[in-house]
Amino acid sequence: MGKLKLIGSNLVTALIVCAVTSAFWISAYGSGAEQATAPVEPAAERAEKQASAAEAVPGKVEVAPSGLVVPVTGIKASDLIDTYKQARAGGARVHDAIDIMADHGTPVVAAAPGRLEKLFFSKGGGGITAYVRSEDGRYIYYYAHLQDYAPGLKEGMMLKRGDPIGRVGVTGNSNPDGPHLHFAIHRMAPGEKWYDGTPVNPYPLLAGRGN
Repeated sequence: MGKLKLIGSNLVTALIVCAVTSAFWISAYGSGAEQATAPVEPAAERAEKQASAAEAVPGKVEVAPSGLVVPVTGIKASDLIDTYKQARAGGARVHDAIDIMADHGTPVVAAAPGRLEKLFFSKGGGGITAYVRSEDGRYIYYYAHLQDYAPGLKEGMMLKRGDPIGRVGVTGNSNPDGPHLHFAIHRMAPGEKWYDGTPVNPYPLLAGRGN
C-alpha cells in the first residue's frame, strides 16, 4: 500500500513538472517569435531621417499677424524696430525700409511666396540683393546687404514663404560693425520694373503694431 502511494505521488510530481516545463517553452517560443517578426528600423536609416528633417528646417521663423514671415531666422516680431522713416545719407533721403539686426551669417528667408525676379549687386547701395515679386504681381520684396545667396537660388524660380534666400551680411553701403538685413516692400503698378514701385512700411506688417 505504501509503495502504491509513493508511485502515485511520483507520478503526480512528474506530470506537474512536465506541464510547467511545457508552458515555459511555449511561452518562450511565442515571445521569441513576436520579437523576430517585429519591424526594427536600422540605426543608420533612423539617423538619416533625423538629419533630413533637420536640414529641411533651417531655423526658427515667426509668422507675423499679416501672414508674412519675419525674414531672418530666430528673430521675433517683438525684436523689430521701426526704422522706416529714419534719415539716411546725411538727411538727403528717408530709409523707406527696416533694418533687421542679426548675427553675420544668420539665414534670410522669403517673407512671402513669389517669383525671384532679380539678383543684383550694388557696390555702393544694397550690395548683394534679391527682389521677389508677389504671386499676384502687386508687391516687390527687397532683401539687401546679404553675405551671399542660398545654394541653387536663380532668377525666375518660384519661392514659398520661408524658403532660403541667403545670409545676413554687410555688403554694399552697410556698417561692417552692424550686420543686418535691409528689408523693403514696394507696391507695384502694372508694367513697373523690379527697381520701381512705391515704398510700403514693412514694420506694421511684420510686428503687428505701429505705422
